[in-house]
Amino acid sequence: MDLTQLLAFTMQNDASDLHLSSGNPPIIRVNGKMKRVKADALDSDDIRTMLYSVMTEEQRSEYENNMELDFAIALGEKARFRVNGFTTRLGAAAVFRTIPTVIPTMEELGLPPVMRRFAELEKGLVLVTGPTGSGKSTTLASMINYINLTQGKHVLTIEDPVEFFHNSKKSLINHREVGQDTKSFARALKSALREDPDVILVGEMRDHETISLALTAAETGHLVFGTLHSNSASKTIDRIIDVFPSGDKEMVRAMLSSSIQGVIAQTLLKKEGGGRIGAFEILVGTNAVRNLIRENQVPQMYSMMQTGSRYGMITMEDNIKDLLEAGLIDKDEARRAVMKTSDESEDRDEDYADTSLGGGRMPSEEDAYDINMGDGSSKVSKPKKDGEGYSF
Repeated sequence: MDLTQLLAFTMQNDASDLHLSSGNPPIIRVNGKMKRVKADALDSDDIRTMLYSVMTEEQRSEYENNMELDFAIALGEKARFRVNGFTTRLGAAAVFRTIPTVIPTMEELGLPPVMRRFAELEKGLVLVTGPTGSGKSTTLASMINYINLTQGKHVLTIEDPVEFFHNSKKSLINHREVGQDTKSFARALKSALREDPDVILVGEMRDHETISLALTAAETGHLVFGTLHSNSASKTIDRIIDVFPSGDKEMVRAMLSSSIQGVIAQTLLKKEGGGRIGAFEILVGTNAVRNLIRENQVPQMYSMMQTGSRYGMITMEDNIKDLLEAGLIDKDEARRAVMKTSDESEDRDEDYADTSLGGGRMPSEEDAYDINMGDGSSKVSKPKKDGEGYSF
């Protein structure tokens, strides 16, 4: 198999990733599960040849010098791939992440209605957080797509690399790729303030300078979208503040409290019947939330989300419970998800998860699931086999 065939095979199987590793056959990830392709094992030279076939001369040189490289490629008009080429003890390796060229709408992704309100804001900071592979880029792409279809704005994206590529429709969209079109996120953000943007997408808020500039942009009348790797809304607030030196924290709290519009923490769960579905924790920047940030009372945000449903707020646990009651996930998946919702894993055990979801013995892998559907009826289903269904 050459690389084009492997990428086509990845798309045909609705896989999210293609892994190439020396000494192993190609491996694809379908619905979160790794599956080996029936092919010969690849050696380092095979993988290096595949990588070089889609690299420019400059990228090859950078890969040789740094032993790793992030970039993006297109497979005709069908799909784009985010690529990370790297080096292991056995030789060359690479991961290709699938990026659909058709950008899904917020309705197709099942995003909560409050996210549309975030996309209609004039200014402020909206953060989308979650672990790698949780669908953050897809969520942001759908929100930018909504702006592009409905509003006449200048949207500037700063990414490493550019993933979803938007063609300008009602809005003007300019994509800048770190390493290709700009030297760094920080330099691009400094320049962005002189480029008359209405909306700025920061692919990843990695460091002190980038976060500081993003906060400044949000304070000066721009709508800024950004991503972080954190697993809850309150942890996201802490993560931003903790990046700064102790002497600057009070100033940062003031900046963040005045600019924050929303935090979306998300994860992907196995969907009943196949595929995956997003679960969300949403914090809305109400006056009460802003006061908690300013007064360094972040731990109280959880109770604020529990009682803030009229603003569109919801905790991850409540959203998981809603998905379970709607029959969109099974109880075993709901239990696993609830046990991961805490910032400190030791605070969650199986008894906690069972109580949170309504109690009862959790079924084994061999059991059928008997789920109360809320209307007096029950739904009985067997555990799904790995790899069934559509990859979100």
